[in-house]
Amino acid sequence: MSGSKKMTFVFVLGLVGAVQVPQLSGTEEMKATLTFSGGHETDSKDRGRPVALIAAALGVKTEIFREAFRGVKPAKDGKPSKEEAERNKEALMKVLKLHGVTNERLDEVSDYYRYKPGKGSVWKTTPAKAYAVLEDGKVKQIIVTDPGSGYSSAPIATVQGMEKLSLKVTIQFNKEFKKNGSIQSIEAE
Repeated sequence: MSGSKKMTFVFVLGLVGAVQVPQLSGTEEMKATLTFSGGHETDSKDRGRPVALIAAALGVKTEIFREAFRGVKPAKDGKPSKEEAERNKEALMKVLKLHGVTNERLDEVSDYYRYKPGKGSVWKTTPAKAYAVLEDGKVKQIIVTDPGSGYSSAPIATVQGMEKLSLKVTIQFNKEFKKNGSIQSIEAE
């Protein structure tokens, strides 16, 4: 080949989701897909409610939302009457309004994170996407292409083909639904 043109060759390796990109330096970099599992665990005292997500979306500390929720009396059959719903809303707002939460925002957040527990269902989530850049069989860098959202706890991340590698996933909470419970960082331990 003449001139300064450089060619990059990309080919897929097997079924592990790795792509090898020969580098001019003589070392080979590979990209391996990360898979995520879990990340929807909640504190046992919250009885399956994603309190960390709800509190962050409301802009209050988790303890404040728990305090507000202490005044709520859930309906025995899961469907509160109009009067029960009004009493529960009043109990929540009694605490939350002191922290700048409006009735409209409480409704918006409650509707967004409402779900029917059981049978493996969870609130609205967007799965995260990431890959690891490998050099000489070691993780050089982890690239998050989509931080996802709706993780109430740190999910377990695994590099395909390197399942024994321990990764530390950190999530962040935010008032914005699309950023709330998203991946902040992933590091090889």
